[in-house]
Amino acid sequence: MEAQIKHYENKLAYEMDPSDLFEALNNGENIIVIDARRAFGYDEEHIPNAVNIPHREMNLETTQHLDKDVLYVTYCTGIGCNASTKGALNMTKLGFKVKELIGGLEWWKIDGYATEGTKGEKQGLKIECAC
Repeated sequence: MEAQIKHYENKLAYEMDPSDLFEALNNGENIIVIDARRAFGYDEEHIPNAVNIPHREMNLETTQHLDKDVLYVTYCTGIGCNASTKGALNMTKLGFKVKELIGGLEWWKIDGYATEGTKGEKQGLKIECAC
């Protein structure tokens, strides 16, 4: 049972869902959202105010301007994409505090939140999370 408890504690320590992220951002928590996909995906659609640092380009040079006291939340397209996991791993190896957004952009939209970009949905559905 202890191993299982530790497993769930670790999931909560290193992951967050879209409603938790939305709430944290609205509460002014010190979070920067990173879209870990390639630039063309980010340009088409991304979480508002997210920055684009593709996981393939994360290194000391491309992250030297980032504050290590901030929590970074990485995301990608959704459960069929692992760019957020690769990004979270890269950022952690570089010494940053990181959580991964479970469900990615897909579940961000399913939960009803707005997106930006050339294919962005300016108005989310304003669904209230039942969690």
